[in-house]
Amino acid sequence: MPADRRLRVVVTGATAGLGYFAAERLAALGHQVVLAARSPERAVRAADTVRDRVPGADVSTVDLDLADLSSVRSGADALTAAGGVDALLANAGVVGSRRRQTTADGFELQFGTNHLGHFALVSHLLPALSESPWGRVVHLGSISHRFVRLDLDDPMMVSSYSGAVAYARSKLAVMTFGLELDRRLRAAGSSVSSVIAHPGLSWESLSDPRPPVVEPRRPPAVVTSAMHAFSQGKEAGAEPLVHATVDPGVQGGEYWGPSGWFQLTGPPAVVPTKKHARDRASAERLWAVSADLTHTDPVL
Repeated sequence: MPADRRLRVVVTGATAGLGYFAAERLAALGHQVVLAARSPERAVRAADTVRDRVPGADVSTVDLDLADLSSVRSGADALTAAGGVDALLANAGVVGSRRRQTTADGFELQFGTNHLGHFALVSHLLPALSESPWGRVVHLGSISHRFVRLDLDDPMMVSSYSGAVAYARSKLAVMTFGLELDRRLRAAGSSVSSVIAHPGLSWESLSDPRPPVVEPRRPPAVVTSAMHAFSQGKEAGAEPLVHATVDPGVQGGEYWGPSGWFQLTGPPAVVPTKKHARDRASAERLWAVSADLTHTDPVL
């Protein structure tokens, strides 16, 4: 695949933070970018900001709420009707919740949005991705996957709830699915690849401003200086995501993240996952549970 190929890339959650910076960077590289977002107003605002920053940017929007499976289906239909899809950057996600909340379909909000919504979206878009000679899905992983295990007896955390644990489990589910997806794609002889990427420790307060989309509140200078020692802005955190999406040297099943200490900062590199993220038995059970809950199943 030539490195200068112009791709049509769908980015979920591109109205702020990592997703916005990834979309801007992809547009600057000359790719056609589709912002898939639950808020049409915020999507238009983000698209306008990209055009302001990148003259001639080819950027469009589609309505798609990952916390509503009917919206996922209609958004996927709109994406395929508007043209081919070369790559999906499955970036969107809910981060933290003090109390247990649910999606439109009754799923715990973080597991339902971060994992199940993207599981369904990948299912709907795989036929279009299979028609592209590029065909790549990039899932947003997290360092937090190191500290938890999946509980597929109670994936919605009905019996006991912690927002931090729910987030980490949702990200472990994303990674487990992404790795299992690539294994199954390879076994099926598919040309589509599935890759994981994570942003390290990235804060909006350290990010470059992009008003009105990104307007960071700066901490005191001494705090900012200390934070830079172990963290970075979201524009830097987006780099592994962009690299994993469009670099021709990236291979399916790889995990990309910052190359620095503890994977917190630094340029993109292949980094190790924890062994439990690659457990086949857990992955197969997660796949079955996800297919049953979403009434979708990626056709390979």
